[in-house]
Amino acid sequence: MKVEAFAPAKINLTLHVTGQRADGYHLLDSLVVFADVGDRLEFTPGTELSMTVTGEHAAGVPTDSRNLVWKAAEAAGWFGHVDLDKVLPHGAGIGGGSSDAAATLRMIADQGADVSQGAALSLGADVPVCVVANATRMRGIGERLDPVILPQLPALLVNPGVEVPTGAVFSALESRDNPPMPKQIPAFRTSKDCAAWLQEQRNDLELPTKELAPDVARVLNELADTKKALLARMSGSGSTCFALYPTMNDAHFAAYEIGAAHPQWWCRATQLN
Repeated sequence: MKVEAFAPAKINLTLHVTGQRADGYHLLDSLVVFADVGDRLEFTPGTELSMTVTGEHAAGVPTDSRNLVWKAAEAAGWFGHVDLDKVLPHGAGIGGGSSDAAATLRMIADQGADVSQGAALSLGADVPVCVVANATRMRGIGERLDPVILPQLPALLVNPGVEVPTGAVFSALESRDNPPMPKQIPAFRTSKDCAAWLQEQRNDLELPTKELAPDVARVLNELADTKKALLARMSGSGSTCFALYPTMNDAHFAAYEIGAAHPQWWCRATQLN
């Protein structure tokens, strides 16, 4: 029996790099939300693992044990065929591969299997929060997860089609011992309230990414110039950037504006929560 799953885009509203462990893992404090746009997966149980990848961003996505979906299924002892419709650009700072792996683990858990957080974390720092797939404060190396209540956040996601290697971004980071977010995240009534608070927070990877990939700086400038934009920031280690708006109509208008000016960019109006 086939089972379908959705793997939403993960957006880091903030990303504070607060330290580095002796084993090289970076310590983070990040406010993470999820979009209503993402990849779609279909699972057909069988006796061995196989994958097919189709969709807008299928090119270059492995269909063997290098894929995180494959690794997740193997780690949880699931076998069969996976059809992955790749909507999200890869290497884009929005957790495409991690969210795909997390959707796989959720599917397997829904079938009654025991899937531990340790198994998720072994696949990558973003996988545990992607398993939750709701607004979350993520700390440590991705293992400390606390639910957060946020208002609906109308947004526009834009990716200029440039892949930014995460390792290179962290290597270019000047400081790895930066202040975390405040102890308490306030309650926000509106997206405007939330965006005003976010203005006081950071993505510590934004500056080194802009230096490595000038197109990211260009996207941020264009987003900030859109009508009614409340905040423009990069997600994760790039290269996807986002802007927040008061309403979805504002986000769609900005999507039309950016899309018309830059038809080669990946551009999606979405709601974050």
